[in-house]
Amino acid sequence: IDNWRWAGVPFYLRTGKRLPHRVTEIAIQMKHPPLNLFSTVECDGDLCSIVEARPNQLVLRIQPKESIFLRFSTKRPGMQYQVQPVAMEFDYEDHFDSDLPEAYERLLLDVMRGDSTLFTRSDELLAAWKFVDPVLQEWESGSAGLEFYPAGTWGPAAADRLLTVTGRRWRVPQLSQ
Repeated sequence: IDNWRWAGVPFYLRTGKRLPHRVTEIAIQMKHPPLNLFSTVECDGDLCSIVEARPNQLVLRIQPKESIFLRFSTKRPGMQYQVQPVAMEFDYEDHFDSDLPEAYERLLLDVMRGDSTLFTRSDELLAAWKFVDPVLQEWESGSAGLEFYPAGTWGPAAADRLLTVTGRRWRVPQLSQ
């Protein structure tokens, strides 16, 4: 994003075949506050413990089970200065009490109607190839190592190292949010 507000904000994309789950989502993780004024409490029934605060997170689930999930910390009621992680979720299928069409169902219907609104324009395709072409050329030259990983895992160890160097880690999608 070429905008001063997003300067220095990292974007990470993880994609692959034969991952543990077929899931498409956008997870936006907020920064930790520079100073944590409250202790963070997590409770399981009546048993509560103080834990390290987790960053607030907004997850846009594209598939399966289209939904929007917001996890944030809020102050617990009472006189103590403690916050607790809470969650809010909006699920399209549950809210509208109907099955959503599969992506290709919608596109095929649009083709039959002659509606190209959801289709990629030629200028968008050209812009995408400006990004993809150098990646393909590097890969074809053999100078960039291709990382392999076992089927059913979230990817190669190099992907984990990419983030741990910066003190980050991948979000593992929770299909039962």
